Amino acid sequence: MKLLLFLSNTIIPLLIFYIVGTGLLQKQNIYEEFIHGAEDGFRTVIKIMPTLIGLMVAVGILRASGLLDAVSSVFSHMISSKIIPSEIIPVFVIRLFSNSAATGLALDIFKKYGTDSMLGYISSIMMSSTETVFYTMSVYFMSVNIKKTRWTLSGAMLATIAGTIASILLAKQLQ
Repeated sequence: MKLLLFLSNTIIPLLIFYIVGTGLLQKQNIYEEFIHGAEDGFRTVIKIMPTLIGLMVAVGILRASGLLDAVSSVFSHMISSKIIPSEIIPVFVIRLFSNSAATGLALDIFKKYGTDSMLGYISSIMMSSTETVFYTMSVYFMSVNIKKTRWTLSGAMLATIAGTIASILLAKQLQ
């Protein structure tokens, strides 16, 4: 365990020293390369900023309007609560759009039911085994100007559903 902690504390600084050392040995201007990369990154952030703001506003509107609760109740009536607990459905839906909003919902579950409860386990595992599908697709596809996403959405939704089901099964084994 101490070796793992040592590695986790030293791997990033060692990687940085390796990159800088390799650049110096190859007689490259490391500072100019760093500045050029930072400029490219800043241009990308400016390019995707409207998409990020739109997603954040949309998630805020969903939460404030009560539409999220309505969608969750529709899904909970369609799905047996024995399969997916109804308290997890809002986390599942919001997780597709925003990690921070889903984290807020998961924290609400922790406060209400406890971190060591079945719902706490499910939300914790689900947060680490699913992705913000629409956020990720919009940011990455917008940054490289991809218009046709083909099977990306279907594959990402399938992976998210699989991650959610796996989190429920794993949480049940922990209980």
